[in-house]
Amino acid sequence: MKLSLSVRVAESFSNKRESAIPLEELARIAADAGYEALCMRASVVGVHSPAGAAERVKGTVKAHGLTISMVTADFPVPENSEEGPNSLRHITPSLDLAEALGADLIRICMKKEEDIQHARRAADEARERGIRLAHQSHTRSLFETVAGSVAVLREVDRPNFGIIYEPANLALCGQAYGESTLRAFQPWLFNVYLQNHTPEPDGVQPMDTWTRGTVMSTLRPLDATGGIDFPAIFNGLRTIGYDGCVTMHQAFGGDLTPAEATRRTATFLGGLME
Repeated sequence: MKLSLSVRVAESFSNKRESAIPLEELARIAADAGYEALCMRASVVGVHSPAGAAERVKGTVKAHGLTISMVTADFPVPENSEEGPNSLRHITPSLDLAEALGADLIRICMKKEEDIQHARRAADEARERGIRLAHQSHTRSLFETVAGSVAVLREVDRPNFGIIYEPANLALCGQAYGESTLRAFQPWLFNVYLQNHTPEPDGVQPMDTWTRGTVMSTLRPLDATGGIDFPAIFNGLRTIGYDGCVTMHQAFGGDLTPAEATRRTATFLGGLME
């Protein structure tokens, strides 16, 4: 497995459009902490960025000995808004960005059954350029539940279309996220996202879901106890032979600085990956 850091760590929990620290600094922090890749988002570079921005980002990342594990090319996808699936209808700009960054995986968004046909066409175009598409396990999407996710993956039925397993969103939707889920996702598992965000009746963060309505939740540092069962997840990943990226994907909202969160998480995840 390869340790990847999402630039999400430098965003606030509620605002996914701004990064709190420059990429140069974040790349240095990631490399010093032992990460091998950065997961790129539109808060740093996206389809809205001026010409040449992607090449500069790629150069900065490469200068620190890192690669780019995945690209989220616009803001509506991570915001999971009604506009999120629009990129599937015109995937070319996202493919151009990924290619310029030297990445072969793009995160996309799907919210309605009609998005499936657009996902097929987008995946076909992406395959011509050696690029894969993946949807994150996420609330208020076609990938809220395990069974629903598998059904969509089978219906899209493209070898370069898969899933980003994210146990916290599954937990928020009342889904099991352990070994049985990893086995169900195994044929399509392109990336692993990790954050320590769990449903709790006395939590302070309300999260809207389609399956359970509004769920109160708690966001903890990744290495804190009482949240997601990360040892069980890594046992499951080893059981299915997963050898792709494991991406730390969590905003810390001021509880920890991005630098401290990055270092602590690398130590924690590194120990679980051994």
